[in-house]
Amino acid sequence: MASGEKKSFCSSLKDSLTGFKKSNLKKTDTKVTTAGGESFIESHDTDGKVVSKTTIGQSYGFVGWGIPDMQVGEILPGLLLSSQDVACDQEVLHNYNVTHILNVATFVDEHFPKSFTYKSIKIDDHPDFPISKKFDEAFKFIDKGRGTDEGVVLVHCNAGVSRAATIVIAYVMSREGMTLQHAYSHVKDKRPAIRPNDGFQSQLKAYAEELKNQK
Repeated sequence: MASGEKKSFCSSLKDSLTGFKKSNLKKTDTKVTTAGGESFIESHDTDGKVVSKTTIGQSYGFVGWGIPDMQVGEILPGLLLSSQDVACDQEVLHNYNVTHILNVATFVDEHFPKSFTYKSIKIDDHPDFPISKKFDEAFKFIDKGRGTDEGVVLVHCNAGVSRAATIVIAYVMSREGMTLQHAYSHVKDKRPAIRPNDGFQSQLKAYAEELKNQK
């Protein structure tokens, strides 16, 4: 490259860099599919922050193998944890003497409304979703179900990995007085597949501190 061309190129590059503005960047959209199979579009501003989220359906990315996850974690007397597959199988539900079903999934219907008492709390499996604000509502339903004669409550989301697990871990901490580490280990021992997303884990830590301060 000739010296004149080199000087011109450097000058042009310098002008481009000094004239750069974030406002010139294009806003981006990202398609996200959670472990439970929900898909949504996240819109980001020029700083990369999420400014909106639009649910577009469910692709069953986690359970797309076609192999039902029928493992049931017996967490406490009268409290079970599973995936949506168990909630869709009436025979299995009867085998575990289920009387109440807490559905914290999305796009999952109440399949047997004449046979079980249902409660649905729609929760997105997204780190920014304020799941801790749903604890009290969920706990009241679980307490009510376990408090009935021979009541057994099944808590499920889509995959039984993040949302339902978070609710159950928090419930065990609240009602059994366990530390977060103890409650997490206890629930994971009963259902090894659990893995709350990072945002939910942070909220569980904050909830553990809240319970500690209440003592």
